[in-house]
Amino acid sequence: MKRTLSATVALGAAGLLVLTGCSAGGSEASDTIKVAYQKFGTFTQLDAHMKQVKEAFEAENTGLTVELVPIEAQQNDYFTKLALMNQSAATAPDVMYEDTFMVESDADAGYLAPLDEYTGAWDEWDMFYDNAKSAGLSSDGKTYGIPMGTDTRALWYNKDLFEQAGLPVPWEPATWEDVLDAAATIKAKLPGVVPLNVYSGKAQGEAAAMQGFEMLLYGTGDTLYDADTKKWVTGSQGFEDSLTFIEDLYQGGLGPTPEQALDKNIGNIVASEWLPQGKLAINLDGSWLSGTWLETGTAPWPEWNDVMGQAPMPTQNGDDPGANSMSGGWTLAMGSKSKNKDAAWDFIALALDKDNSQSYDIAASQIAVRSDVSDDPDYQAANPTFGFFSEIVAVTNFRPATSDYGKISSEITIAMEAVMTGQQSPADAAAAYDEAVVRIVGEENTTS
Repeated sequence: MKRTLSATVALGAAGLLVLTGCSAGGSEASDTIKVAYQKFGTFTQLDAHMKQVKEAFEAENTGLTVELVPIEAQQNDYFTKLALMNQSAATAPDVMYEDTFMVESDADAGYLAPLDEYTGAWDEWDMFYDNAKSAGLSSDGKTYGIPMGTDTRALWYNKDLFEQAGLPVPWEPATWEDVLDAAATIKAKLPGVVPLNVYSGKAQGEAAAMQGFEMLLYGTGDTLYDADTKKWVTGSQGFEDSLTFIEDLYQGGLGPTPEQALDKNIGNIVASEWLPQGKLAINLDGSWLSGTWLETGTAPWPEWNDVMGQAPMPTQNGDDPGANSMSGGWTLAMGSKSKNKDAAWDFIALALDKDNSQSYDIAASQIAVRSDVSDDPDYQAANPTFGFFSEIVAVTNFRPATSDYGKISSEITIAMEAVMTGQQSPADAAAAYDEAVVRIVGEENTTS
C-alpha cells in the first residue's frame, strides 16, 4: 500500500485545513489568526481537528489566539463564501481549507500567499510524497497549499441486498453494462430500493462533475483537457457516451428521482440514511465515506464493514487498465492578506505534523500523503478499506489544474442536469457544452 502511494499519489492531498486570516484593519502584526474551513452535514471531522489544533496552538503560543471560522455550506457555496471573505483584508482568513483544484485560480486571484520560504525550512516537508506536494503547486512553480490527504473513488455496494437479489458477492463488474445490469436486477427484485446513485446536476457541484461525470469520462479513453497541447477537448464521443450513461440511469428509473438527486443534502442522506438503512444498493462515492460510520463519525454504523463491499469502477468496455478512479484532495493554505504570516504558517505546520495528520487521516478516512503516516501500523489498522482505496491510486486520474476548470466544471453539471431531467438528449447537451467551452476559453484553446 505504501509503495503504491509513493509511486503514484500524484494528485494530492485530500484534506487540507486552511487557516486564514488576520484581524480587520491595522497594519501591525495581529495576535489573532483566522482559520476558515468547511463544516457541512456529516463532514464534521475537520471541525473536530481544527478545535484540537487550536487548543494545542494556543497552549504553545502565549498571546496568540486562533479564531475558527467554520463555514456551514455545501461545496460550491463554500467556495463562494470563501472567495467573498478573501476580497477584503478585514474578513480574509489567515489560513483556509483549500480544494486542490482551486489552488491555481485562487493564486491567480491573489488570495493565497506562496509557502516556499516556509517549506524550505520545514524539516517535515520531506515526509510528504513528491506527487502529493504537486497538489499545492500553481503554474508559477510556487507552492500555495500543504496537502492534508488524498482520496480515490469506487463503487460501494450492499452485500446483503446483492445476495437478496441473486447477484454475486464479491461483485466484480468489468464494464458499464455490468453496472447498469446489476442496477436493473436490483430494480426488478427489490422494489423500494434505489439501485444506483451517481451524483449529478448543478446542485452537487464537483460531486457531480468529478465524482460522477469524470469517473465515467476517464473510463472511455477520452479526457476533458489535452495536457500536451494545453487545449480543452470538444466533440468528444466519450463525453456524449458518459451523458448517455446518466440518461440511462435517471431516465431509466435506475437511480434516485431527479428531485432527490438535485437536493443539496443528498450526499448526507446517502451516507447517514440510505446506505445504513439498506435503501441504496450501489453508490459511486469516495474513499472517505466510511469515516461517517466509524465510532467517531456523525452516523456510527458498527456493521458497515460486514454489509458494504467495494469494487473498482470499470472502464466503459473493459479496456485497459480495466478500471478508473478520480483523485483530488484538500490543502491548508495561507491567505495573502494575513497580517501574521509566521503565525499562520506555524498553525499549518502544527495541523499537518505527523501526529495531527495521522489523527485526521484516520478520522476522515483519508489516504495518507505523508510516508511516515502511511507506514504507521496504527494508520494501516484503523480502517479495513484503506488498502483497497490505496491500490486504485494506480488507475486514478486528476482534474485539469488550470484556472478555467471551475467554469468548465459548472458547464459539465449543466449538461448532466439537462440529460437527467430529460430536457436534452446526450448529443444536444454535449453540443451545448462544446459551445460553452469555446465561449469560456476561446476556439484557439480547444481541440477536437
